[in-house]
Amino acid sequence: MPDLRSTRRHLTFAFIALGVVDLLALGVLVSPLAGSQRARDAQLRQLEKELQLKTRQVEPLRGFDAKIAVARKQIDTFYKDRLPVRDSAISETLGRVATESGVKISHFGYKMQDPEPVGLSPVLIEASLSGNYLQLVRFINSLEREQLFFIVDSVELGSEHGGVVQLQMKLETYLKTGTT
Repeated sequence: MPDLRSTRRHLTFAFIALGVVDLLALGVLVSPLAGSQRARDAQLRQLEKELQLKTRQVEPLRGFDAKIAVARKQIDTFYKDRLPVRDSAISETLGRVATESGVKISHFGYKMQDPEPVGLSPVLIEASLSGNYLQLVRFINSLEREQLFFIVDSVELGSEHGGVVQLQMKLETYLKTGTT
């Protein structure tokens, strides 16, 4: 038969050790080391606010790899559909838009810039136009809606004689390089 005194002594030591651990934990809980309940609650609220802020900051980055793939496809489509391969397409488009809107081009010139590393060459365009105000407005509006991509850099109104307005425009577009 087992010795009950020895077992009782072991259990007494175990209970005393657990009581000491409980007293130490209670002491740490109420001591300045752990802070008050109010301070711990305030710290918890502050950490929750920081977590919400960080979550909001990284939200736009979720699915970023998919967004990059979509953007690449959109860029490829833009390059294919909206940028010319030949410089003659620029003058053809400007001439067609001018004819459709009733505007006369008195001077037209463009200057090709050095190609950029992305396979595009900027083309700076200067044009002198004449027509009535409504025709010029239609021309600019049509140019902005044109399939070929144009950036209107500046528009300067010149003199007006008998309802015909002189207009100086500076435009920019891009020519695809490396393709023929």
